[in-house]
Amino acid sequence: MTTTAPRDEQLWSRCDGCASLLYRKRLRRNLDVCPECGSHARLDAPDRVAQLADPDSFTPLPERAARVDPIGFVDALPYPHRLSAARAGTGLDEAVLCGTARIGGQPVALAVMDFRFLGGSLGCAVGELITRTAERALADEVPLVLVTASGGARMQEGALSLMQMATVSQAIAGLREAGLLTVSVITDPTYGGVAASFATNTDVVLAESGARMGFAGPRVIRQVTGATLPEGFQTAEFLLRHGQVDMVVSRHALRSRLTALLAAARAGRAGRRPRVPRQEPAPRPTPAADAAAPATAAGPDRDAWETVRTARHPARPTTLDYLETAFDGFVELHGDRLGADCPAVIGGLARLDGRSVMVIGHQKGHTTAELVARNFGMASPAGHRKALRLMRLAARLGLPVVTLVDTPGADPGVDAEQQGQAAAIAENILALSVLPTPVIAVVTGEGGSGGALALAVADRVLMLEHAVYSVISPEGCAAILWPDSAAAPQAARALRLTATDLRRLGVVDEVVPEPDPAAHGDPAGAADRLGRAVAENLTALLDVPPATLVRRRRQRFRRYGAARGSGVAR
Repeated sequence: MTTTAPRDEQLWSRCDGCASLLYRKRLRRNLDVCPECGSHARLDAPDRVAQLADPDSFTPLPERAARVDPIGFVDALPYPHRLSAARAGTGLDEAVLCGTARIGGQPVALAVMDFRFLGGSLGCAVGELITRTAERALADEVPLVLVTASGGARMQEGALSLMQMATVSQAIAGLREAGLLTVSVITDPTYGGVAASFATNTDVVLAESGARMGFAGPRVIRQVTGATLPEGFQTAEFLLRHGQVDMVVSRHALRSRLTALLAAARAGRAGRRPRVPRQEPAPRPTPAADAAAPATAAGPDRDAWETVRTARHPARPTTLDYLETAFDGFVELHGDRLGADCPAVIGGLARLDGRSVMVIGHQKGHTTAELVARNFGMASPAGHRKALRLMRLAARLGLPVVTLVDTPGADPGVDAEQQGQAAAIAENILALSVLPTPVIAVVTGEGGSGGALALAVADRVLMLEHAVYSVISPEGCAAILWPDSAAAPQAARALRLTATDLRRLGVVDEVVPEPDPAAHGDPAGAADRLGRAVAENLTALLDVPPATLVRRRRQRFRRYGAARGSGVAR
């Protein structure tokens, strides 16, 4: 709905769907749904809470979002200035409103995102607040309801914002284990890292009428692929037809549908004997950089843009190259068992230092023909599901998992969206949070966004010296926050995406040195160093009991919500 005056002074609104001029009070009585065409206007978080929660039942969490600027990001404006403007413009501390409430008389923990606040982006403070809401649900033994509205992870917080996808997902995994219902309500719009994590890895996914959701947005898909998008692409009705949501619900019916779900879950839980023991929330996190384990020295700082170019060098060793040199006896396993075999992800059994392991990695190629055949290492949903199948097989066989990450990002194509790209990534992140076998991830080239994180929720994360790992490509960041993509070198420096940067931030445990001038100059030497680093890190994990491995992995990703400060204040 289009208006020209502050909300409190508005008398009339024009519907964005049918252009009807609507009396504002009538529109509000109709829950901001156009009575002429049924178009659902976006709601801010306080209004959404008022519509869903029983009157006077919502109690905000005691924690308040603190200012978090973990990488000192500056584009046209310093990041703290953007935060101040968002707070002034919305009256909120952050892009989510969290607390406890009752919906239809049923107690819940509730987190509602607000798109007005920096596009509802997922940063450290947002991840921390949603995670604490999930922990409150666990402590109170009540369902968790998440209402999403987001453009994705927050670029201004670099890779630490990417880590929030895993941080929140592991909290949801704890609720699953305790038998507590989790529900996400998809509202318009929900994209990127939020779609590829907690928006789609809950037990039940509802989509409000007219909502749009996807991993990549329509503009990005058109720019990258040049494809013509199908009618209704990524809308709630499209998602329902392609099996990606449980139901599409109008705003008028949303509260009653939630009430029915919550009542059924409560009745089922009350009838269960014995009840699942109450679990205590994870310990409060410590700053990521302080909590990281000792690591190999990262060496001198290098220019970030030059590092990006090195990481993309066409002669840089690929996963298949490392499997032929650093590992022995590789036996490739194919297929997602649902109808496809993605060539951008390869995996199978191999031996490392005499020990059997499951190796899964992105595969690019060196020639143009190889790159095209492998989709430039950009995995489809079938690729993520193949990786998930092999991870679970490794756990059943008691084998460690080694992942080699080298992708500019997940496949942003129309087919990938139709096949559930966001949900496939989300399921991998969730599964890795609870996988009862050692997991070591190595970023060997490009670690791009959620496509990288889908293979990188690990006990130890290593990174080659000239690799990069980022929430978004420098070109993508520049196109959004600078005048054009020509500012990519500046964006690369601002994103803090090099191995040295990420070691300082605690995202990476160890930086693996490369031969001079880089891995592509001496592939055999690079493979030897990678193999030795993985073997040494793996040895320290082999005797750790599975339950302890999972607990420590969760604690690792739990701390990112508090990176460089608590992210919240009491």
